Amino acid sequence: MVKCTHKGCGKDFKEEENVDNACQYHAGAPVFHEGLKGWSCCKKRVDDFDEFLAIPGCTYGRHTTEVAEVPATSTPSTEKPAANHVTKEGVEVYGKPTPPAAAAAAPPVVAPAPEKPKEEVKPEKLEEDDESIPVPEGTTCKRRGCGRVWKDPATSRGDGPEAICHYHPGAPIFHEGSKGWSCCPRKVLDFDEFLKIEGCKEGKHLFVGSSNETEELVDCRTDWYQTQTNVILSIFAKNKEDTKVNFNSNSVDVDIKMKGNKRYKKTFPLFTTIDVEASKFTVLSTKLEINLKKTSGISWASLEPSDNIKTWTTFGVHGTGGTVGSKEMYYNADSPLNHR
Repeated sequence: MVKCTHKGCGKDFKEEENVDNACQYHAGAPVFHEGLKGWSCCKKRVDDFDEFLAIPGCTYGRHTTEVAEVPATSTPSTEKPAANHVTKEGVEVYGKPTPPAAAAAAPPVVAPAPEKPKEEVKPEKLEEDDESIPVPEGTTCKRRGCGRVWKDPATSRGDGPEAICHYHPGAPIFHEGSKGWSCCPRKVLDFDEFLKIEGCKEGKHLFVGSSNETEELVDCRTDWYQTQTNVILSIFAKNKEDTKVNFNSNSVDVDIKMKGNKRYKKTFPLFTTIDVEASKFTVLSTKLEINLKKTSGISWASLEPSDNIKTWTTFGVHGTGGTVGSKEMYYNADSPLNHR
């Protein structure tokens, strides 16, 4: 048996068994460029040499024992070139004559650059989720190549069925049509196929990350007014990222997260009780507006309970229900503010 000399084949064969399409080989030449390896006759590129040798041939034919022709290289001529001119002393000068001053000049001595001390490369710390931070519904894992969507703590964290994150710790590499990741050898040509390349490392998902800065609690300007049926509280805050309001029968809890890691958090005790179900809030661009539904039509002396009341907001019995500054105060018969 003899060995086939086609590139990419190299199999032993018998001539009597050498039929059409018995040989699968590469008709082109190997291409090595910037770490990628492949053949000029087909598009597949790999970065591992063993994988390069395993790339299946893209052409079919018969086996052969002929050695591929190597292009003849030109042999340097041994003929002595003619001198350009001859000096008075009979010295033959070849090529462009060098000026005496330039010929005598010594080449400048360049001092070797001092070696820089090698910096110790510290391994990059992998960011992980702060599990105390709530994950919004529909959030996608931030790790490259994962693509998992948050479902719930039992599914996406701990020992849940979708808790393991398969991701790429490296960077994407796009070069001459080839696409892949610096952390793993697989390279593809189609971008959709690139997005489907499964992560080469396992770990935990990264949905919200962690807060690297100390949270700053800030104070916001507030204002309020009332009608006979409602109390409207305004909290002036811009650049809001998340707003939560919790209504209780005699208090309101407000939590506003703003850009720059700022936060406004306060509980407002109320002058009297409210209707929790009928109360609501609206988030606007410059403020948070909270609409508190009164359980009775009495006027509130202040937003919060206070023993030092000097002024009183009253509602006119005559005219519109929201008139402020009337001489009479409107209140229920069972009101604790039974003033006469």
